[in-house]
Amino acid sequence: MDFNFIKEVIPMYGEATLLTLRIGFTGIILSFLTGIFCAIVRYGKIPVLNLIVRIYTELSRNTPLLIQLFFLYFALPRMGIKLTGEQCGIIGLTFLGGSYMAETFRSSLETVGKNQLESGMCIGLNKRQLVQYVVLPQAMAVSVPGLVANIIFLLKETSVFSAVALADLMYVAKDLIGLYYKTEESLLLLVIAYFVILLPISFAAYFIEKKVNFNRS
Repeated sequence: MDFNFIKEVIPMYGEATLLTLRIGFTGIILSFLTGIFCAIVRYGKIPVLNLIVRIYTELSRNTPLLIQLFFLYFALPRMGIKLTGEQCGIIGLTFLGGSYMAETFRSSLETVGKNQLESGMCIGLNKRQLVQYVVLPQAMAVSVPGLVANIIFLLKETSVFSAVALADLMYVAKDLIGLYYKTEESLLLLVIAYFVILLPISFAAYFIEKKVNFNRS
């Protein structure tokens, strides 16, 4: 194990980690918003939009992120639409993550009992108020485990961004292996980098879920 080499390349992994986090969390936030919108459409069975969301969900969940990135990065320029690697990463992650978030939120929305909806209607709440004050707060609490699982899944999916020339963690690791043949050192730093990114999220999720469950009990 060449520790001098590890010391020299740590700054490269630091920059790649920041890039991965920036693209990852931007895509996750947009996925979150997309998922809420799609879940509400599916839950409310809104005409036309419901069909569009169902098609989007099936298309997104049944195609790999790598294929989606290839389409954005290589196919769209032939149609006159040019995107940077970072834009492709954010759009691809949002497209994939939105469908997973939508299914998580939709299943959570359906856990709200009809008796609670009827109680809300009895006190004069309209549909928008029912969703805002009765359905969403309870659904958000139920969705915490699935939401965290999706976040971790999407952050791990960023490992394919190197396919569209993004200097993310995987790109740096492959580049160093190809240049210096330092396979063990490069992969060790790659594992550590993802561990540092994902472990705090897992701990935060544990405490949030514990607090949510305590408040619900």
